[in-house]
Amino acid sequence: MSLRELARVVQTSEVTVRRDVRALEAEGLLDRRHGGAVLPGGFTRESGFPQKSHLATAEKTAIADLAANFVEEGEAIVVGAGTTTQELARRLARVPGLTVVTNSLLVAQALAHANRVEVVMTGGTLRGSNYALVGSGAEQSLQGLRVSRAFLSGSGLTAERGLSTSNMLSASVDRALVQAAAEVVVLADHTKLGTDTMFQTVPTDLITRLVTDEPPAHDDRAATELQALADQGVQIAVAGAPGGSAGAGGEGPPPDRRRRDVALPGPRRQGPGLRTAVALGAAAEQGPGQGAERAARVADLRRR
Repeated sequence: MSLRELARVVQTSEVTVRRDVRALEAEGLLDRRHGGAVLPGGFTRESGFPQKSHLATAEKTAIADLAANFVEEGEAIVVGAGTTTQELARRLARVPGLTVVTNSLLVAQALAHANRVEVVMTGGTLRGSNYALVGSGAEQSLQGLRVSRAFLSGSGLTAERGLSTSNMLSASVDRALVQAAAEVVVLADHTKLGTDTMFQTVPTDLITRLVTDEPPAHDDRAATELQALADQGVQIAVAGAPGGSAGAGGEGPPPDRRRRDVALPGPRRQGPGLRTAVALGAAAEQGPGQGAERAARVADLRRR
């Protein structure tokens, strides 16, 4: 949207909107463009690890808790790079007899002191922005490998293209990880649903299961994307839903895990959305203490 249109919607000046947009970009909630702003997750933009580690932390924790239920004792799995997979690794330290193959220094670090878990790292060149090993060395070390499951994250997920990322080297290694696994489990919070980025890593027909969180009531895009993924045969597990999951086709989790199937999030009624949120913030701006009021407005936008 252009700054002019945003200013019209919230009934305030373009100068005020420009400040708000700058503050929201600092939180990773949007990307500024010349004369306007777009939703984050553009085709080539990729946030660094410090920014990613502070986004959707509660959702990532819930997703990791649920995803750990799909790992059994004595399994051999691969875990890709990412802040969500790092959270998963912290929970895998308690699974006896587990072998984890990874190209992520963060995943390896989380499992470094787990006495009952064997960690196998790929070779490759260190990519400092996400602490992952990439390049031909990483890909060659995965040749001939076979494991039961791959747990991967990414920058975006759509029913049309599947999982994608903004970096070519990361995408190439993720594809090699997928080739080594009998099943692919994608870990993606609701902010990545419906987002498409430059390099495809896992097409939809190769995704066995998606572990995600419950989209907010007003997020029709995420809910629609979840249903589209389920329609294509992806098994959906929703952290925070009653019973902890939502099944869509195929067999369920290991029988020793106590979970029950619930319905997928259905079509949602249109909520107040950004228009109402920012309009309320603009009204608050009319009073005294403009700086504090603006901070409160930005905080309200962030929550929504």
